[in-house]
Amino acid sequence: MPDATVTGPVPDDQILSITVLLRSEHERSSIHAQTMAANQSFSNRKTLSREEFAEKFGANAFDIAILDDFAKQYGLTVTSVGKARRAMTLSGTAAALSNAFGTHLDRYQYPGGNYCGRTGDLSAPDEVVAVIEGVFGLDDRQQVTTKYHLRPAPMSVKASATFTPPELAKIYHFPQQADGNGQCIGIIELGGGSRAADLATYFSGLGIHAPQLIVVSVDSGVDQPGAADGADGEVMLDIEVAGAIAPGAALAVYFAPNTDRGFLDAVSTAIHDTVNKPSVISISWGGAELSWTQQAMNAFESVFADAAAMGIMICVAAGDNGSADGQVSGGLHVDFPASAPHALACGGTSLVVNSAGVATETVWNDAPDSATGGGYSNFFAIPAYQSALKLTGKGRGVPDVAGDADPNTGYAVRVDGQDMVIGGTSAVAPLWAGLIALLNQELGKPVGFLNPILYDAIHAGKLTNDIVVGNNGSQQATSGWDACTGWGSPNGQQLFNALQH
Repeated sequence: MPDATVTGPVPDDQILSITVLLRSEHERSSIHAQTMAANQSFSNRKTLSREEFAEKFGANAFDIAILDDFAKQYGLTVTSVGKARRAMTLSGTAAALSNAFGTHLDRYQYPGGNYCGRTGDLSAPDEVVAVIEGVFGLDDRQQVTTKYHLRPAPMSVKASATFTPPELAKIYHFPQQADGNGQCIGIIELGGGSRAADLATYFSGLGIHAPQLIVVSVDSGVDQPGAADGADGEVMLDIEVAGAIAPGAALAVYFAPNTDRGFLDAVSTAIHDTVNKPSVISISWGGAELSWTQQAMNAFESVFADAAAMGIMICVAAGDNGSADGQVSGGLHVDFPASAPHALACGGTSLVVNSAGVATETVWNDAPDSATGGGYSNFFAIPAYQSALKLTGKGRGVPDVAGDADPNTGYAVRVDGQDMVIGGTSAVAPLWAGLIALLNQELGKPVGFLNPILYDAIHAGKLTNDIVVGNNGSQQATSGWDACTGWGSPNGQQLFNALQH
């Protein structure tokens, strides 16, 4: 991490736990190709149940046995095996893990705290390398250094210029007869917590029955309101936006440590949760691509593709720091995991509704402090669904869609006993997740991976409200798709009409 210095080695006898991601039993390219082709036509789409996916694409017994033998050889203990997730948890001393993977673990000090980390490559015997996609947990540094993508509104903001989530649902023409009944929305959190009293007060004030809230602990992550990380605003924003849009849906909130291992385990746990079965997952956390390891970005994209095969949509905030994504080193950057090709990257707009009820939207840009993320990936190639666009960048274009994110026209929420207004693309991910839950209910089957439908020539630009004014720094809004707001903000009714055919 920036300004980090080594303070000494990790004690040899310190016990650590890691997650090893195994390869899929079948060719990954095969399932990815099936997903991309099948999703071009919603009516012809075929998705797998979680049970079918585990059987066809989960880790196989041979690979599990290889890693089990490897663990025993180096004095490590296999503490859990997730066949569907293709994940095995190994535990052992720092000395044993360092020996097993050919590395050295040090303690680092930086202005915000300390962490265990390493530099350089990991290694293992050829037969082990052949069956694994990544090793996570040897490095426990805080992964999302910007913590989350939200912006509190200034005190001068007038309440008349802001919106409750149900008001935005009407402006964006969400299906008014649906409430998300029978659906589950998964929400990923890497800190903070929720307060039951605040949620009861908030939903009561909206005249809405509070949604069912299910807390899931991943890697010892906890729902801890008032924690030092100050992330309660993120947690409460996500729950209140998604819950107010789809109050009939259950909300499964997955709490995990703010590390690459915790983040990945939370996502894969939600995707393969056979109890709560979320049909859409909202992620409001992320960071510039250059802050991630290559194995982490590949692993997230791999499990996102798994989700697409099962008809699960992943909605991800595109960031709040403009076209540079908050990087002072220069150059243009996009946020990850929003830049993953199998994510629905959600950018931000500024929304104004006049006295006649006419809505006007522009790109959200409160320069120099904050603006919607957007641009082109420096890691992921242009996906097939974007191949027909005339892109000015060489990688995957971000975002795909947008929604109100300007804190000056933001969301009325309640956090830690206080009513306030919050903006940021953190609000847009649960907004879209709520809409997809409503559509899933109305259609009687999951919308699933939406991107190919949005970009398909038949529908391109017809399912959203195009944003043509503004910029996020270096990226300019234009007619059609652009690297500020994607295809634009949602028009729920048009999207529903298109998906019926």
